[in-house]
Amino acid sequence: MIFTKMQGTGNDFVVIEDFNDELVGKESEIAEKLCNRRFGIGADGILLVRKSDIADVQMVIINADGSYAEMCGNGIRCFAKYVYEEGILPNEIIKIETGDGIKTAFLSIKDSKVQGITINMGKYSFKPEDFAADSKENVIEKKIVANDKEYKITSMLMGVPHTVVMGDIESYEVEEGKYIEKHPLFKNKTNVNFCQVVDKGLIKVKTWERGAGPTLACGTGSCASAICANYLGYTESKMKIIVPGGELVVEVKDEEVLMTGPAEVVYKGEIH
Repeated sequence: MIFTKMQGTGNDFVVIEDFNDELVGKESEIAEKLCNRRFGIGADGILLVRKSDIADVQMVIINADGSYAEMCGNGIRCFAKYVYEEGILPNEIIKIETGDGIKTAFLSIKDSKVQGITINMGKYSFKPEDFAADSKENVIEKKIVANDKEYKITSMLMGVPHTVVMGDIESYEVEEGKYIEKHPLFKNKTNVNFCQVVDKGLIKVKTWERGAGPTLACGTGSCASAICANYLGYTESKMKIIVPGGELVVEVKDEEVLMTGPAEVVYKGEIH
């Protein structure tokens, strides 16, 4: 199996072409094997490149634990860079089919290489039914108890379910996210982001990803944190986001979210 290892602000992926659907039904098994950092390549998830009937190309995301993910912000930047630089789609604007609908990638090109990627992440939703929350009201600054500790949370759908905890992120261990992830409020579990506002144009975020655990960056989580910070009046609509793996820029605009950030090829190889 030929693969490419890629990373976006430290969130890493194994990219595999599957245009003939040879891996259908085997995705979870393959992801668990390839993402193992001791016995495989090591990654937060795999990205499968497939044909699409409704967009330019289809991206399928499988987390390290074998679970399916509808969307991944850092992953889609890596995916867009891959399909451009491999000559699959030599377009500076690429429509990508995901489990959360069609997303548009805008590429900045220099000397035939992708220098930067902006993704229109689409619309977000605070409606509890959209992220399978057991609540009749929007989950905004709601107090919950997880592992005998109280948290004030705001939850939403940003491609996948996300929960944001505002405050001093140094006062939280990212591993606390695993208790919030499995709280009974969330029928399909949730990603968890600890977010600190530095000023009107800057926030810091660290994320516990559903199905992956602590990650150096989470694109959809960064967007969810930006939405939350802006909605609660802490920031302007456009802000820089510092994550453990680097920096992103997110703009909340007309009920949609634009995310800009890097993507890099780490290495290519073959695994048996």
